[in-house]
Amino acid sequence: MALLAKKARYTFADCLTWDEKERIEIIEGEAFPSAAPSRMHQKISGELFRQFANFLEGKKCEVYHAPFSVRLFEQKGEGPEDVDTVVEPDISVVCDWSKLDKYGCKGAPDLIVEILSPSSLRHDRLVKLNLYQRAGVREYWIVDPENRSVMVFLPDGGGFFRLREDYGREDAAKVNVLDGCFIELGRVFSE
Repeated sequence: MALLAKKARYTFADCLTWDEKERIEIIEGEAFPSAAPSRMHQKISGELFRQFANFLEGKKCEVYHAPFSVRLFEQKGEGPEDVDTVVEPDISVVCDWSKLDKYGCKGAPDLIVEILSPSSLRHDRLVKLNLYQRAGVREYWIVDPENRSVMVFLPDGGGFFRLREDYGREDAAKVNVLDGCFIELGRVFSE
């Protein structure tokens, strides 16, 4: 991608000029292109989205799937040229409608789900975990298709994520930020 070699610092203003088919996240001004997701990734994402959407029907929270821009640290009054962190989580649940605008979400969603792929292991487990922790995301799921598992991270009271649960294929995963919501992982990992 020659486009990314031209600038030392990228912002949301750059994102608005890029081809919508390209998946590029910006973290602290650095651009990170993403490969197209695999069929299995899409199947897992689709089933997670379906279960979340069914549960949230008629409720105040909304669920979104990638591509969906999340500007984690955007402050009131900032323009696109000021925002240097834009991510596209696989699944985002937002309960505060004031965070939603025509571009996506400004601020931390209540729940973020990332589905691991061979190229995103380190990024999702370290970089994004730390990023979401700093932004104040209330719950973070890392879905591992290879091991058919879901790791659920919650803040520990001191602002640091701690692994709360590690669910397997046969489990119903409790969604901590959505009272009464459980995700049937047997359906998520049906293959």
